[in-house]
Amino acid sequence: MRQNDSSRLFAKKIVGSMALTLVLVALGSQQALAAKQPAQQCSLAIVTKQPVGSAQICDAKTVRNLAKQGRVFEQNQLGMVSMLAIGQGYDPAEALTWFQRAAQSGYAPAQVNLAVMYINGWGVGQNYGIALHWLHRATDQGDGRAYYNLGILYLQGSGVPKDAAEALKYFQKGADAGDTSAETNLGYMYDQGMGVGRDLDAAVRWYRKAADAGNALAQNNLADLYLRGEGMPQDDAKAFQLFQQAAAQGQTGARIKLGYMYSSGRGTAKDVETAYAWTSAAVAAGDGRGRDLLRTMERQLSPAQIAAASERAKKLNAEGEATLTARAFEQ
Repeated sequence: MRQNDSSRLFAKKIVGSMALTLVLVALGSQQALAAKQPAQQCSLAIVTKQPVGSAQICDAKTVRNLAKQGRVFEQNQLGMVSMLAIGQGYDPAEALTWFQRAAQSGYAPAQVNLAVMYINGWGVGQNYGIALHWLHRATDQGDGRAYYNLGILYLQGSGVPKDAAEALKYFQKGADAGDTSAETNLGYMYDQGMGVGRDLDAAVRWYRKAADAGNALAQNNLADLYLRGEGMPQDDAKAFQLFQQAAAQGQTGARIKLGYMYSSGRGTAKDVETAYAWTSAAVAAGDGRGRDLLRTMERQLSPAQIAAASERAKKLNAEGEATLTARAFEQ
């Protein structure tokens, strides 16, 4: 396996409490927002099948009526589904209006989502100044996802001077607020010595915290440290387990590494057909790092095995996409 196929990864996307499938600046946390709202909030049934905090699962008419009455939780819900155009009757053009209404009422998750709209120029002209205003309004309330997004902007130099030390500061604040993406990126900064001296103990600590909370990228990065024996004793079995967890969520880097482990019998029994399925799923999802591994495995499999593994890869991608969407809304 090539070196860059097993390297750690950094979350560079700007997302909000909207959805990871859009991959914005990180939109906000549903549990955090539910905790700050009165009882009997209404989550849209098409957004989540499980109650969030004290929120009920409600039909679209009920949610829309509550949003019109000025209920910020429901306004943010409508902004989310409008941006994603989930279901009939939801227009992305509405998202900006709903986010603005909730943001102006002081609702931090909507402030983050509105910032995402301005950063990406979705439904409005791109404007980093306005985006930064709303992100800072959200950080005034301690919103972890807002800190994470500010860290990304400083790391990339988007709308602000490029500054790894400043990015580290915001990732630290986001991590302290419990945002798992900020925790993961803070781990990466310590892992690679970006904006701070390299400290693998700190990297492991933050990766593990986020991985335990179910963050797929953190699971991938922690697994890679186990695979290489960096910052902890080398352990193929633990690496395999963590790659499995991340791969099940659709993390393509972990899928390639899981394929590598199956193909070489590291941490598990050798199974080239299963290896081909996982790696093929990652490549089909747009991660070209697994192509060389696929070519190696094709020489070891029959056409029938390749066909069966390819069908399995399609199912894995469908399952992974559904899992990512669900987690994006339920976080």
